[in-house]
Amino acid sequence: MFNDIGPLEVVTIVVLAVLVFGPDKLPKVIQDVMRTVRKIREFSESAKQDIREELGPEFKDFEFEDLNPKAFIRKQLDGDELGLKEIRNGFDLKKEMAEVTDAVHGRDSDASASSSSSSSSSGSSGGRIDMTKKPDDSGTDDRPPFDADAT
Repeated sequence: MFNDIGPLEVVTIVVLAVLVFGPDKLPKVIQDVMRTVRKIREFSESAKQDIREELGPEFKDFEFEDLNPKAFIRKQLDGDELGLKEIRNGFDLKKEMAEVTDAVHGRDSDASASSSSSSSSSGSSGGRIDMTKKPDDSGTDDRPPFDADAT
């Protein structure tokens, strides 16, 4: 529950507790806090048990930790029945992004692949696209004219 608390933080909490409650009242305060934590745990366990009884025998092995989305997905994909590892390994993000940028700039992906391989051999950008440069405006604007009435 408190796995991320370091020793310095524990010492700080103990010193603050001694300063706030004093050495005389501190044991009583610790007992009260522990009693309250135990009551909360008992209440939680009884509520879980009541829910399991109300759900019926079909859900006798139901775990409330499975309601956490990460735990649920991890449990469902434990065997990797969907082949997600193969899909993940077969996906080349750089190639996909290059194809998208080629499509946006209106270049043929085969021609750009050959030009990027030849440009990488010549030592220019290594097949990378410089996103800081503005696209060439050769005077041809393929966009339709702006219609103020349509907006």
